Parts: sequence; C-alpha cells; structure tokens
Amino acid sequence: MTDTGSESPQLARALIPLFQGVLHQDSKPEAWQALLDLQARVRDYMAVLGLELVLDEAEGYAYLRQREPEEGEAELPRLVRRSQLSFPVSLLLALLRKRLAEHDATAGEPRLVLTREEIVDLMRVFLPETANEAKLMERIDSHIRRAEDLGFLRRLQSGEDAFEVRRILKAFVDAQWLGELNERLEAYRQHLDEEAR
Repeated sequence: MTDTGSESPQLARALIPLFQGVLHQDSKPEAWQALLDLQARVRDYMAVLGLELVLDEAEGYAYLRQREPEEGEAELPRLVRRSQLSFPVSLLLALLRKRLAEHDATAGEPRLVLTREEIVDLMRVFLPETANEAKLMERIDSHIRRAEDLGFLRRLQSGEDAFEVRRILKAFVDAQWLGELNERLEAYRQHLDEEAR
C-alpha cells in the first residue's frame, strides 16, 4: 500500500467541490487542476461510493452522478439527489440549450451571454398570456434564479442584468432531446391555444 498522506490535501481539494455540486474550471482553477492531477484516484474513490465522475476537459466542467448498477447487482441508496424541475424551468433550460447550440454553430465566441430581456423574450412565447406584466416578470425571474441555483446560468458581475449560459447544460439536455424540442414546443403551443379558448 502506498503512502497517500502527502496527496490527501490535494485529493480533498478535488473531492470537496464535487460533493458541493458542479466544478467549473473557470470558477475554481486550483480545484480543477487538483482534479486533473488526481483523476484516477478520484474515480476510484467515487466508485466505492457508487458514484462516477463526469469530466469534460474541453468544456471545463465536472460533476458526480449515481452509477447505474450492473446486471444482477443490488442498487445502492442514492447519494446524489435528483431534483424535480417544474415545467417552466425545464422549458427555460431547453430554450437555453437550443440557443447554446445555435451559438456554437454560428459564433466564434466560446461564451454565450444573454441579457435578462433576451431570456424573457425566449420564454414569453410559451407562457400563458396575463394582464399582470409585473407578475409574469416575477415568475420568469424566479425561473432564472432556479437555473442559476442549478448552475446552468451565471450572473455576470457587470452593471447590466446579463447571464452566461454555462456549458454544462449540454450534459443535461442532450442532443437527442434537443432534436425533439421543436415537436414538444409545438405541442405545448397548441395546448396553450386550447386553454385560451
């Protein structure tokens, strides 16, 4: 058995942010480097807990997910909690993912930055019409805050109300689901039209 005492602080530096949520390269560069340096050890450590490390070096993020049991293997209790998202938050994430795909296909800039107004415009089409504009804005702001809490949006420190769409969104809203998005959105639009009648 090897002496790992000297690696323990470095290993902790990599593990703790992962247990806290998504680790972004640009947010915690020291923890990111520790993770890259000790990637094999982190994977082994997580496997003992029934977790697997998802690491995308090109996009600059890493997170943990529950490992699916092998055939005949007993399922372990869930360590990574799943969050049920409301329809409007799911819709927002899907719309942001679609915008990110369009951005990647056309822009040279790696970061997608949207203002609050642009996000509101994306969502407004799919939300029921209301006479109370202030209440609608309040609801959309709460959906934006939820996307921020989940780590899919990052509010920029500039004076304007602008958000960076985090690239980890690509891991959670995959290309197949995105391909079906237009059909789902059309069905939802029809549902809203029927409710309005």
